Amino acid sequence: MVEELGIEDLLRKVEVGELKLHELDKVLGDSNKATEVRRRFLERRFNVKLTGIGSTVIDFNTVVGRNIENTIGAAQIPMGIAGPLLVRGDYANGLYYVPLATTEGALVASVNRGAKLITESGGARSKVINDGMTRAPVLTVPSVVDAVELVNWVNEHFQEIKSVAESTSRHAKLLSIQPFIVGNNVWLRFKFTTGDAMGMNMVTIAVDRAVKYITTNFPKARLVALSGNMCVDKKANAVNFLLGRGKTVVSEAVIKREVLEKMGVTAEDVVEVNNRKNLLGSALAHAYGFNAHFANIIAAIFIATGQDVAQVVESSMGISWMEALENGDLYASVTLPSLEVGTVGGGTGLPTQREALQLLGVYGSGNPPGTNAIKFAEIVGAAVLAGEVNLVLALARDELARAHEMLGRGRAR
Repeated sequence: MVEELGIEDLLRKVEVGELKLHELDKVLGDSNKATEVRRRFLERRFNVKLTGIGSTVIDFNTVVGRNIENTIGAAQIPMGIAGPLLVRGDYANGLYYVPLATTEGALVASVNRGAKLITESGGARSKVINDGMTRAPVLTVPSVVDAVELVNWVNEHFQEIKSVAESTSRHAKLLSIQPFIVGNNVWLRFKFTTGDAMGMNMVTIAVDRAVKYITTNFPKARLVALSGNMCVDKKANAVNFLLGRGKTVVSEAVIKREVLEKMGVTAEDVVEVNNRKNLLGSALAHAYGFNAHFANIIAAIFIATGQDVAQVVESSMGISWMEALENGDLYASVTLPSLEVGTVGGGTGLPTQREALQLLGVYGSGNPPGTNAIKFAEIVGAAVLAGEVNLVLALARDELARAHEMLGRGRAR
């Protein structure tokens, strides 16, 4: 039997085309062995050594069919921590050490110094003000008259649609269906709470069931695409910026005057940089991010904790707002309208990602469900605030280039 063959015999079968690389998992019944065969095949074919890629703690039998296909090993990215960071949220309360996986020198140091400034000033207050994962199928009908009729029908039968959608998961709870009409096209933007999961797959399955119910009972409507790009997933967009997707998070802090004085700056210095760079500069660029580097921190946390990294695109949209207070203190806040995070599902169960979430005390399902994901979002918001405060302050001190020269070129010891 094929599964009893040695590596060399399997390699020969792959090389002559008797076995395809993507078939190995099923044929062998062992994804770890299949991974080794694929990697060895590539090493031989291209005369390279993939020793680093092959060095991993991942059991591929637990991830193939769930997280990835056609495995050859794993990518390894350095992980550091920033903290302690004092967070005061509805669920996150205390000091946290935030894991950041990145290859950008100076990033962890930047968030770490921002965390120090915030913690010394009393901490960051974080609040999740909106929570809901969306999926927006696009349907077509014969005319705009039928489009309006479809929207009215959906509104009148919301409870029935809700029951059908929620039958697919004990955690999916339908909150609303928001319609958008263009000609004879109708987008129905479904919004759900999804417990501690980020929830995109959960919502997709629920919406699929709901749309089948709609088209069966409103036969003039035809589904064009289950995802019609008004969701909006993995694209910078105005809809999520305004309406939110995932968690809408605000994190704020007041940096004390004496803390700023130690850094050789005033609140007015920092506010000027934020206004002219983050607000005016972003407006000139017509950017969806009125901030200095939200994506830096969010990408590093996403990689460290097993989030869907492509969703950094919309998760890092947002606004930094800063004010000089009358007593010389600095008010600073970040608003993340579309932070898409979860503590169960996706890549959160991978070994190192699970440990990073455990470090934050948010791994798995919360009690009650949904509270761990909110707690995690509160911490992420505070970490983004720390990175943002420090970078804007560094620009006010004109030390950006020096920091990257020291920490990004191997010169710091």
